[in-house]
Amino acid sequence: MEAILNNKISKNLIKGWIFDLSAIIVIYLIPTFSHLLALPIYFIEPMRSMLILALVHTSKQNAYLLAATLPVFSFLISAHPVFLKTLLISSELLFNVWLFFYLSQKMKNKFGVMVLSIAISKIAYYLIKFGLLSFVLLEGNLVSTPIFIQIITTILFGSYIYFMKNNIAK
Repeated sequence: MEAILNNKISKNLIKGWIFDLSAIIVIYLIPTFSHLLALPIYFIEPMRSMLILALVHTSKQNAYLLAATLPVFSFLISAHPVFLKTLLISSELLFNVWLFFYLSQKMKNKFGVMVLSIAISKIAYYLIKFGLLSFVLLEGNLVSTPIFIQIITTILFGSYIYFMKNNIAK
């Protein structure tokens, strides 16, 4: 029995490491893809995309790890976003993960849980960002990705969670 548990733990760790490495590579290459394709790929929220994939395909701990580290990794590699915004994005993603797991205990509808957790974490993000912009601690626009696109990606993320969680449960 112990060998079976150790084998399962080892497989989960390896799966998590492979996923994390893939997520880091994707985040690292996003600026390159954006320039090559002349498309604003950041509109699809690549960090949140990796986070959603982690929520479905890896462990809870791994989702938290990615939420905390993907923005930091991006900052260390490309100095983008600026450090304060890096902390803000990490905080938003961590809050998103926490809300997802918290609301999952209260609600059965995973689509609703994901949409709500993204919406609430975005509202918190924009409130804090507004404060940072107001005190001139951060430069730029309050909203850089059009709200319409954010709504579409949120619905897509919620749909992915809904279908994957329902298919995995069967």
